[in-house]
Amino acid sequence: MIIQRVLPARRHQALHSVASSRLIEQASAAALPPGTLMRRAGLAVARWVRALHPQARHIWVAAGPGGNGGDGLHAAAELAACGHRVTVWWMPGPAPWPTDIAEGRQRAQSAGVRWVEPDYAAEHDPYPADDPPDLALDALLGLGCSRAPTGPMALAVKRLQQLRAVGCPVLSVDVPSGMSADTGMAWGEPCVQADETLSLLTLKPGLFTGQGRALCGHLWFADLGSTSHWPVGQAASAWLSGGPWHEAQRTDVLHDRHKGSFGDVLIIGGAPGMLGAARLAAHAAQAAGAGRTLVSLLDPLAPSGDVTRPEWLWVDQAWRWEARDLARTTVVCGCGGGDAVADVLPALLAQTHALVLDADALNAIAVAPELQTLLADRASRGHTTVLTPHPLEAARLLGVHTQDIQRDRLKAAASLAERYRSVTLLKGSGSVICVPGQPAWVNSTGNAALAHGGSGDVLAGWIGGLMARWRGSPGDGGPTGVWALALRCTCAAAWLHGAAADQSPLEASRALDLVSAMHRLAGDGTALVRA
Repeated sequence: MIIQRVLPARRHQALHSVASSRLIEQASAAALPPGTLMRRAGLAVARWVRALHPQARHIWVAAGPGGNGGDGLHAAAELAACGHRVTVWWMPGPAPWPTDIAEGRQRAQSAGVRWVEPDYAAEHDPYPADDPPDLALDALLGLGCSRAPTGPMALAVKRLQQLRAVGCPVLSVDVPSGMSADTGMAWGEPCVQADETLSLLTLKPGLFTGQGRALCGHLWFADLGSTSHWPVGQAASAWLSGGPWHEAQRTDVLHDRHKGSFGDVLIIGGAPGMLGAARLAAHAAQAAGAGRTLVSLLDPLAPSGDVTRPEWLWVDQAWRWEARDLARTTVVCGCGGGDAVADVLPALLAQTHALVLDADALNAIAVAPELQTLLADRASRGHTTVLTPHPLEAARLLGVHTQDIQRDRLKAAASLAERYRSVTLLKGSGSVICVPGQPAWVNSTGNAALAHGGSGDVLAGWIGGLMARWRGSPGDGGPTGVWALALRCTCAAAWLHGAAADQSPLEASRALDLVSAMHRLAGDGTALVRA
């Protein structure tokens, strides 16, 4: 049985929905002697607690009526047997209890834990005033949580939060109580805010996106030694994007290669007053490895050229190029596009083979049904498109509210990918990358240092730079082949974007410095392993 930190993710890992996790749990339990799986869970929790807080003397365990509570009871028994003073506030379900939960209760009683009845706890503090706990364990609600806690359960959550407010660490078993394991969003108030969370048996998508990262604190995983008992062919519901994406950042540079070997990327954006966004995208595209970086501004009065980047090529109205020239160029459009971008989109949607759409390009498409049709038709012609919306832009594209997007980010990203037949990167905490008809990828890197103007322009430019670099054999296998390349580049860029923020949060808050941080990280294999 392995217990390990999940983040930073050094490899891709399967994520399983509540329904999938239930099937795996049932198969694992059936393959072992009765009660073994829950005993293993309790042992894993106890070992995890002792490893993180070996000096904790008094431990308070809030245990719910289901399997999550049973895990907590077995953990309480293990902790008491190791000499900790353990107080258990247990809210049992109706008797008779499942055998493994009843066994946990008996083991905890035999180990000498102190019990607090729910009725008493509702009127009094569940622990003596002169003996407050050094640590609190949240084993109230696990996968089965499907609404906001109420009644005694809500009171228990409130007690946990009160303890955390006075400096007592709160550790959650499997999922912070009150949070959806599928979406990462709190069902309402109250919801546990954990310092650490130990996910058992499977990793769940909600732990990594939405509010999940904030609610879980530091995330750990225990496989319970049961992976060999999983149902045959049980597919992942989604994937956690890990370190191997760094392979897309580098390639062997052979002596006979030239700038044409690494493709051209064209940045179209920079409407009046927003030139910086296009320049940031160009900086990123070049740093990602494009052979040539071209910039075409939407502001007709803006000066061409940039003395700080003499290697860029400045092109007037590149969207008027002949179709064959647009087809062989990877285009990034929308960064600082303003209202002017709407006029250039018809030609780009019709003629470019590789297109990254960001910011104002997405807003223009959201209000123009004819552009939406052109976008959705691109895949049928073997053309590839990457959309990079933040939640508000995603809401506009789907005609819903931002809250609807955040309520289920994986579903929203999948809906965008399917509707517009595009690779979709839904930005935010735990960015979600989707391709039509395939499981989503959840990015494992990044933090709030990226929540500053310009970081999205950098990400879009970097995706375009990678796509230009890797478009050696476009279209092998039709739309699926094109999507595979775009997916690889999008996941790689998102991973590196976040990894740079994790290593250099101050640089990530300044968009141009973020490009430099990404460039250093991409070129340093040792740093990528550390990230």
